[in-house]
Amino acid sequence: MSVWAHYDDDLIFANPVLQDAMAAGDCVRTVFVTASDAGRGMAYSQGRELGILRAYNTMRGQEGFWSENSVTLLSGAELSQFSPDGDPDITIAFLRLPDGNLNGDGFSSTGHATLPKLLDGAIADLSPVTGAPALSSEGLVVSVAELIQAYEPARLLTHVPSDSAEWSAGDHPDHGATGTYARAAWQRAGFPAGQVLYAIGYPSASLPANVGGDVLTQKIAAFRTYAALDPVVTCATDAACLAKPRFGEWLQRNHLRSEAELFPAG
Repeated sequence: MSVWAHYDDDLIFANPVLQDAMAAGDCVRTVFVTASDAGRGMAYSQGRELGILRAYNTMRGQEGFWSENSVTLLSGAELSQFSPDGDPDITIAFLRLPDGNLNGDGFSSTGHATLPKLLDGAIADLSPVTGAPALSSEGLVVSVAELIQAYEPARLLTHVPSDSAEWSAGDHPDHGATGTYARAAWQRAGFPAGQVLYAIGYPSASLPANVGGDVLTQKIAAFRTYAALDPVVTCATDAACLAKPRFGEWLQRNHLRSEAELFPAG
């Protein structure tokens, strides 16, 4: 199971972990917390969602349609779960909270309401862009904890939490907030700390490249499939993806940290 802020965080910062899991025949459950709307509205967000579904088809090596299952959690949160037809071992769930922008202040189109503000206590709750019921900070923790208990994963992967000073500095504020909520959620759910990994985000560009060869080719293939539906990051060839500022560096890297490495006193 993995928990991410935006559509493509998994493809950029987690792979090749996810594509390896699919190749091994493991169940893969992915949860996206924001709508990744970038203040551009639902049409842009929905295009990115379709891109993610197609990217997962690329990773699992099969084309096909996905079916949606709308779920109301015990917390009251509403989410959409998608699985490929005939392949229930793959699930992508969308909570669709507003994108927080690079500065954490959000966008005027969504009232400057953001996940970092919810985490900091600057706002009492946060409404999904779809108009679904708002979630308090506690409600979001409970919701993700409920999904962890329902999915019963063997491993959990998410962003570096915002209170990990070394590797959250310079990252997207939504990443740190999502990692913090995911950490609170797995602790609430009683999930084993030794089975949690955190993917370094934007700061990974400063670390050594460690993804290459056929593994990099596969990673780029999934990203290119997604990017075809996201005009902000679209790249028509592998070389174009690698030449894209920052994205080229991120694609060639996959740096993970354990709970003990990030929080040794915990």
